[in-house]
Amino acid sequence: MAKIGWGRILAGVATAAAAGAAYIYFKQRAARAPLHETLASEGGFEIRRYPALLVVETVQYGSRDRALGNGFGVLADYMFGEGREGEEIPITMPVLAEPFGDGGWRVRFLIPQGIARESLEPPGEGIAIAEIPAREVAVISVPGKPSDRLFSARTAELRRWIKARGRVAAGGPEHGYYNSPLKPGTALPNEVLIPLADDADGKR
Repeated sequence: MAKIGWGRILAGVATAAAAGAAYIYFKQRAARAPLHETLASEGGFEIRRYPALLVVETVQYGSRDRALGNGFGVLADYMFGEGREGEEIPITMPVLAEPFGDGGWRVRFLIPQGIARESLEPPGEGIAIAEIPAREVAVISVPGKPSDRLFSARTAELRRWIKARGRVAAGGPEHGYYNSPLKPGTALPNEVLIPLADDADGKR
């Protein structure tokens, strides 16, 4: 049976509703979120420790919604075996996205744990295989329909909470998507994640 080019469909749709519908297909095929250790929890805030995570990533330009839609399409083609040999790779939630360069967004799909980097086929142009080192991150949930204003407000809250705990950010904010950012309504809260510098004083 011929494979359906879901990535091309998503990248080429004319409406947000169609893009959201395609992403529901992705979500239903998703692998479980990566295992992590919760070091602290307070209300909607957490500090987590993640192991090193293997990802496929792409940089896309334009508005957040447009960059995410295009990024989903490009990466989904690779994960679902478009243009390469081998089995389909389940998409692990969340999908990560962060501002990159001048008006760009780096979109990342997590490779399910247990799949080795050397077993992955080289991706095509515009896609890279990378590894996020083991790290601690501060996290805040973002319930409701994603918007630039909402993500900005929750990021500010998370920065204040990090400072109040005596921790220091080691990088900029990342968005963790558990739902389509193009589909009205959400099933699960999305998240903002900020990596933390090593805690020399052992504070938690």
